Amino acid sequence: MDSPQDDRTSDLVFKPPGSPILEAVLQNARNQKYLGKRMDAAGSRIDADQLGNIVRHGPVLEALREKPLDRREIEERLDVSRATSHRLTKWLDEQGFVEKVDSRFQLTGHGEAVTDEVLRFEANVSAVHRMGPLLDMICPHHAEFAIEPMVDATVTVAEPEDPYRPIEQFISLVSESTMFRGFNTTHMAPLIIGEFYQQLFDDTESEVIHPSHIVEKLVDTYPVRAKEAIDRGQLTLRTREKLPYGLAIFDERVGIGGYDTETGLMQAFVDTDSPLAREWAERVYASIKADSTLFDSPESQ
Repeated sequence: MDSPQDDRTSDLVFKPPGSPILEAVLQNARNQKYLGKRMDAAGSRIDADQLGNIVRHGPVLEALREKPLDRREIEERLDVSRATSHRLTKWLDEQGFVEKVDSRFQLTGHGEAVTDEVLRFEANVSAVHRMGPLLDMICPHHAEFAIEPMVDATVTVAEPEDPYRPIEQFISLVSESTMFRGFNTTHMAPLIIGEFYQQLFDDTESEVIHPSHIVEKLVDTYPVRAKEAIDRGQLTLRTREKLPYGLAIFDERVGIGGYDTETGLMQAFVDTDSPLAREWAERVYASIKADSTLFDSPESQ
């Protein structure tokens, strides 16, 4: 949960197959940087004004996505005048997005597909906006990172009057979990926060992947308790020198965090219980773990 040490994605040597939905989301994320060139080559660019008009008609498209409506129902649903509803439906009809059946406007197949893309665009832009503090800190080039699984995530950001909000959210999720897995380029929580490390050593079955110097610092700080936790199988430590960003997998949620490189404090933490996000997190964690090395307890080294 820190600034990335490496912006390459090809280091992930093992990529377990995901569901068709996840694979489609990830493939779309990988291809995004090429979309402009592909549209240029295909001559399929949409005029910016036309694109803006489609987005502006999003509310009426969304209303009609639920069920066909007559003009009065559109006016009541959107709280618009008769003249406005007439203008909206006239434009949609001209684009082939709606058709009138028994005095009600209903989406065409074309209109349904456009509506779904408008809603997806809104959801992703909203998620990007809320996750901005985190996205500024994590690796922007990691091909296995996608926004779509995180659209409903809880975003906790440090504030001047409460700089510890993100780490408190993270620790609370660890305390609620019986099992915890994660990787990070720095310590999951500052070493002085004994509450977290007590949970890690004594209460939660944990597996953590860090660069070797971070693992060594952790063991040096808590030599007896770390060794005891490792020996009884409560804690598994693994090392990997290059990590793309940080990830935490709890019993019910998954999370990503970002740290201020100067202060070392967590600045943003994003967590969600989305099944798609969990599948994504499990996939990425398996990739990192497959390319990591087991760290033995101090006396066995």
